[in-house]
Amino acid sequence: MQEIISFFAQISWWVWILIFLFIVAIRDIFFQRAHTISHNFPIVGHLRYWLESIGPEMRQYFVANNREELPFNRIERGWIYASAKKENNYEGFGTDRDVYAHHHVFIKNQMMAYKVPIGHPNAKDKTFLPCAKVMGRYNKRRRPYRPASVINVSAMSFGSLSAAAIESLNKGVAKSGAFHNTGEGGLSPHHKHGGDVVFHFGTGYFGVRTEDGNFSMEKLKKLVEENPSIKAIEIKLSQGAKPGKGGVLPRAKITPELARIRGVKVGKDVLSPATHKAFSNIPELMQFIENIAEETGLPVGIKGAIGKLDQWEQLADLMLKTGKGPDFIAVDGGEGGTGAAPPSFADHVSLPWVYGFSNLYRLFQQKKLTERIVFIGSGKLGFPAKAAMAFAMGADCINVAREAMMSIGCIQAQICHTNRCPSGVATQKKWLQNGIDVTLKSNRLAQYFMTFRKELVEITHAAGYEHPCQFTMEDIQVNVDDIDLSRNLRYTYGYDKTSVEFNGMEELNTCNHLGGKIYMGKE
Repeated sequence: MQEIISFFAQISWWVWILIFLFIVAIRDIFFQRAHTISHNFPIVGHLRYWLESIGPEMRQYFVANNREELPFNRIERGWIYASAKKENNYEGFGTDRDVYAHHHVFIKNQMMAYKVPIGHPNAKDKTFLPCAKVMGRYNKRRRPYRPASVINVSAMSFGSLSAAAIESLNKGVAKSGAFHNTGEGGLSPHHKHGGDVVFHFGTGYFGVRTEDGNFSMEKLKKLVEENPSIKAIEIKLSQGAKPGKGGVLPRAKITPELARIRGVKVGKDVLSPATHKAFSNIPELMQFIENIAEETGLPVGIKGAIGKLDQWEQLADLMLKTGKGPDFIAVDGGEGGTGAAPPSFADHVSLPWVYGFSNLYRLFQQKKLTERIVFIGSGKLGFPAKAAMAFAMGADCINVAREAMMSIGCIQAQICHTNRCPSGVATQKKWLQNGIDVTLKSNRLAQYFMTFRKELVEITHAAGYEHPCQFTMEDIQVNVDDIDLSRNLRYTYGYDKTSVEFNGMEELNTCNHLGGKIYMGKE
């Protein structure tokens, strides 16, 4: 044995390299048939696959310019990172955007801006910006809710995101007065750190399901009774990334904790059906909403990506006939999506937010139903100028997902579906999660939200208004085409937003239904 070890020890390191390369060449030529390139060009063919694998990173850091990347370019990501870290998020020497580009947004400023009076809530807190509407007020729910922040965390479940990420988000919304949408993975212990919660469920009914996968009202009632942080309930009809398609959580990500929270088994892929079992048509959906609202006392809303409008019109007609209906509607844009989706769905199914929302809002406005509903916009709206446009079109709140992820460290690696997220945000691997400092990251989410609200308030004041709910379609222009380069939103989308009842920030500040108790210093 000693002689054998001595023999191998005498072999030079470069000979070992040659032996290794020879073995790889033999494998490429004679044993593997899956890759033509490595068969025809043994050894060097592997270089092609390696370069392809690091292509996104090479383009992101060395090739693409500041405004070129998708879904979020370097300037957008940089603004979120700087805002979250309370760093300088200004830019010098003027804009580097092409202000004549298609869909560029212009906000019309007032000659004399709105002047904040002494004693005004924004004089005391420049980030104070609650929703102008109350969820559940029209339908007289027992526990109506006014979100204390116009920007909130959109539906992202524990399972898709890590425990550390969910905890960071929840602690962050508590510090900033926002609410935290659970996503369809159920309410986990990581959602219970003081933040307001909107409990969201989809076709899998995770956390409120029976053993055979049906919806359980008893489990929902118990969940709400045991968790007063739940302020509203959202039923997912569809989502922007893959409307009409159920989700998949691979078995590799199913830990015992996840299985317990979701009510599923370890070792099996978790499949969400494409359609609901609890209802199959619009009247049944309406009855389902009313049953949940009656049993829990909470506002109940629906979330959907917009495509065809026939069933939405049926819902609106039934709301008119019965005087009932959802308390809020979250409209998801086709450009959204934090999870994995087939490109055919992500690229082509459902309308982008501005088209989908304008179609839906116009429909509900024609039925004179817009005053009843809190409209929530979701789909790359986590920037003050885009939010101003959304408010001008009729949105009452903004939900953000990927922007929130970036504020706690996401680097847009776009491998959320692989369980290998390098920032620890979208993985269940403990080692990668350990890189997240929950206290630091929660502060960054809170700071991003407060910076966002501060800048949105400043834009609102520059336009001559006190609250962004006062924006009208006339206040925003977008570049449309070369013949008529710039049109206001009213001319572009063919409607005037319904005026929102607003009697000043002080009324919002003293509202009994205002959420965000920790942020507001009331808890």
